[in-house]
Amino acid sequence: MAVTEGPLLWAIYFTLAILSLSILGALFRVLSGPTLADRIVALDLVAYLAMGFLATYSVYADEETFIDAALVLGLLAFLGTLAVARYIERVRSGEALVDL
Repeated sequence: MAVTEGPLLWAIYFTLAILSLSILGALFRVLSGPTLADRIVALDLVAYLAMGFLATYSVYADEETFIDAALVLGLLAFLGTLAVARYIERVRSGEALVDL
C-alpha cells in the first residue's frame, strides 16, 4: 500500500526535509570540527541521520529494502566509531605506532 495523499504524506515530506537539513548541518561540523573527537561524533551523527532518512524514505517508497540498508549502515557506523575510538586511545597512550 503506497502513500499517495493525506497528512502522512506531508509528514513524510516534512521529516525528509528536516533530516536533510540536519545532515547538512552535521556535515558542516565534520568539516569544521575543532578536534578529531568532534569530527568523529559528527560523522556518527551523519550516519544515524542517514539511517532515519532511509527509514522514512522506505515508508514513502513502500520498499522494505531501505530498512535493511539502514540497519547495515547503523551497524557499520557503530563499529567504525568503536574502531576509531580505540585507535585514538592507543595513540594517546603511546601503544600505537604513528607515522606523522
